[in-house]
Amino acid sequence: MAQPQKFFENLSGAGKAIGVLTSGGDAQGMNAAVRAVVRMGIYVEAKVYFVHEGYQGMVDGGDNIIEVSWESVSSILQVGGTVIGSARCKAFRSREGRLQAAYNLIQKGITNLCVIGGDGSLTGANLFREEWSGLLEELVKNGKIAPAAAKEHSHLNIVGMVGSIDNDFCGTDMTIGTDSALHRIIEVVDAIMTTAQSHQRTFVLEVMGRHCGYLALVSALACGADWVFIPESPPEEDWENNMCVKLSENRARKKRLNIIIVSEGAIDRQNNPITSEKIKDLVVSRLGFDTRVTILGHVQRGGTPSAFDRILASRMGVECVLALLEATAETPACVVSLCGNQAVRLPLMECVQMTQEVQKAMDERRFEDAVRLRGRSFENNLNTYKLLSHKKNISELPKSNFNVAVLNVGAPAAGMNGAVRSAVRVGITEGHKMFAVNDGFEGFAKGQIKEIRWGDVGGWTGQGGSILGTKRTLPAKYFDQIAEQIRANSINALLVIGGFEAYLGLMELTVARGKYDEFCIPMVMVPATVSNNVPGSDFSIGADTALNTITDTCDRIKQSASGTKRRVFIIETMGGYCGYLSNMGGLAAGADAAYIFEEQFDIRELQANVEHLTEKMKTSIQRGLVLRNENSNENYTTDFIYQLYSEEGKGVFDCRKNVLGHMQQGGAPSPFDRNFGTKISAKAVQWISRKLKETYRKGNRWLSLYMSVCMYIERQGRG
Repeated sequence: MAQPQKFFENLSGAGKAIGVLTSGGDAQGMNAAVRAVVRMGIYVEAKVYFVHEGYQGMVDGGDNIIEVSWESVSSILQVGGTVIGSARCKAFRSREGRLQAAYNLIQKGITNLCVIGGDGSLTGANLFREEWSGLLEELVKNGKIAPAAAKEHSHLNIVGMVGSIDNDFCGTDMTIGTDSALHRIIEVVDAIMTTAQSHQRTFVLEVMGRHCGYLALVSALACGADWVFIPESPPEEDWENNMCVKLSENRARKKRLNIIIVSEGAIDRQNNPITSEKIKDLVVSRLGFDTRVTILGHVQRGGTPSAFDRILASRMGVECVLALLEATAETPACVVSLCGNQAVRLPLMECVQMTQEVQKAMDERRFEDAVRLRGRSFENNLNTYKLLSHKKNISELPKSNFNVAVLNVGAPAAGMNGAVRSAVRVGITEGHKMFAVNDGFEGFAKGQIKEIRWGDVGGWTGQGGSILGTKRTLPAKYFDQIAEQIRANSINALLVIGGFEAYLGLMELTVARGKYDEFCIPMVMVPATVSNNVPGSDFSIGADTALNTITDTCDRIKQSASGTKRRVFIIETMGGYCGYLSNMGGLAAGADAAYIFEEQFDIRELQANVEHLTEKMKTSIQRGLVLRNENSNENYTTDFIYQLYSEEGKGVFDCRKNVLGHMQQGGAPSPFDRNFGTKISAKAVQWISRKLKETYRKGNRWLSLYMSVCMYIERQGRG
C-alpha cells in the first residue's frame, strides 16, 4: 500500500525502546495486541523488543529479549494464545528477581514496557515501576551498570492491557479474549442442544470464571438457559426447590431440553461452592431426569480469536504505544481500557483496587455491592436475564390492555430472532398483548398478524435469519391497508426491527400522521442489518456475525495462499454504501488495503497499492489480501480491480477474486448479536411501556405532537 499519512507527526519514538510481554493466563487476541504494539512502535521509529515467557524471560534475559521487525509479527493476527509465551514467575516476586530484570532491560535500553495480562501481572508491573530508581541505584552500587546509564534510563514507563477471558477487570467494558471465549461456549451450547433435544435431556454446563460470572451470565443470556449460577449473585435460599419446579414446568410444556450454566466459582449465600456435579445429583434425585455434565475447561482459551478481539486488541495496542510516547517521569502507570466504543487510559492501580473490592464484597456476602462494582453493563445483563428467563404466573402479571405489534423490515440479519423473543417476553411481563407481523410492512398490509405468546418464542435466540419473515418494502403504498389493520387489531404501539428500510419506513409513517390518526402511536426502531448503516447507531444487530464470517473466510483464503505463494486475493463484501464490513474486516483479517465508499480512491492509489504488493512479494510474506465494499465505486468494480492487479502484477504475483455474497447474512448469530439484540429489544419495549402510560387518555392528536417515534441504540461496549 502507499505510504500512510503521518497521523502522529508530533509523537516520535526515535531513540526510544519499547518492550512487550504477555503474562499470566493466555487469552485469544493477545497476538493481535502484540502485533499492534510492534507495528505502531516501528511506525513511530522506536525500537521494539519481544520479552519471551513473560516476567520469567525478563528475569532470565539473554535471547528472551530480542529486537523485532515489521515482518516478525506477520501471520500472527489469527493465532490464538500468545506466540511470545507466558509463564508464572516466582523470581519476579522477589526484589532480587526484579533487580535482575531491571539489569536485563537496561542492557537493551528498554524503559517503556507494555504488559498484557491480568490484574496480578499489572500489579507486578506497577511495583516494578515504583522500585525502578531504587533498583538502578543498587545496580550502580554493585558495579553492574555505570552511573551514566542509570541517569539515561532514570524512569520506567508502564502501560497495561488486560488479557483475560473472564472479563474480571474493573474499568473496562471488555477484556481481550472474552468475546472469543464466548464464541467457544456458544458453539458448544448450540451443539449440545441438538443432542439434548433428541434424547430429552438436561445438560449442566460448567464454564470458566473462578471469581467472575461474566462468561456464565452472558452465555446464559445468549442461549436462553433455564438457570445460571454465578458468584456475584448467588441464588436465593430455596434455590433447589425453585430450580426443580421450573425444570418440571418446562418438561410439562413439552420442552425437550433444559440447559443449566454454572460458573466454576459459583457459590451459595453462605459462600459454599455450588458445583456442576451437585446440581446434576440434585436434578437426578429430585426429578429423575436424564442429566449430563459438560465441563468446558481450557477449550474456552483456545481457538482463533473472534473479529472483535482482534479489533479490540489492535486498537488497544496502538493506544498503548501512544501512551508510552506521551508518558513522563511523573505519569502514573495506566491501563488501556474500552469505555463505550472508545479506547481510554485509566490509572492502573485504581482499576486493580476496584477489582479487588469486588472479591472483598463477595467474601463479606455483600452480593448487591459485588454486582454494582462489576459495572452497569454486568448489572444490565443480570437484570435482563432475570426478566426473560422466568415465566410469570398470569395472576402475577399487570394488565395494561395495550396491544404491541412486532415486525422485521429489510434484509435478514443474524440476531433478529433473539430480538423478537426478547420483545415478546418483556412485553408480556409488562402486561401487554403481543402481536407478530409476518413479512414486514407488506405482510402487515395483508393482515398477516397474530398474537404471539411466551412459549412461541422458545429457542429463537440461537437461530439465524428471520423466523417472522422480512421484506424491504416500504409502507407508503400500503398506508390505507396498514391503517385498517391497526384499527382491526387495536394496535397501540409498534416495534420495528430492521435496517435502513425500517428507518425510512418509520419516517414515512411519521410524516403520514397528519392524514392517518392510526399512525399516532408510539413507534420505535431497533437497528438490525449486517451493513451497520443505520444513521445515529454505533452497532446494528447482525453486523458482528457478518464481520466474523468475513474474518473466518479471509483466514482460510490467507491459509490457502501460504501454500501457493505470490498470490493476491480481492474480496468483495456486503454493506451497500457503508464501508463498515470492509473496513473492520480488513483490520481483523490483516488486509493490505480496504476500498470503501466513504474514502474515495482513484487510479493512482490503485497503482500505488499494486507497487506495494510487488515489493511485498520480495519479502517472506508472499501473499496479499484486498477487501472492497460492494458499492465503493461504480467504475472501479471488483472485476476492474482484479483485472488491473492481474495485469500490473504479471510475472510477480497472480490474482484471485471472491464475492462473499449472502453467506454474510446467514449462519447462527454470534454471542454479541444474541446478547445485544436481547438487551436492546428489551429496553425498546420498556420505552414503549413508558410512552403508553404517559399518553394514556390524552388522545392520538396529543401523541402526534409528543416525542413518540424513536430509534433505540446503545453506546456501550460489548458488555
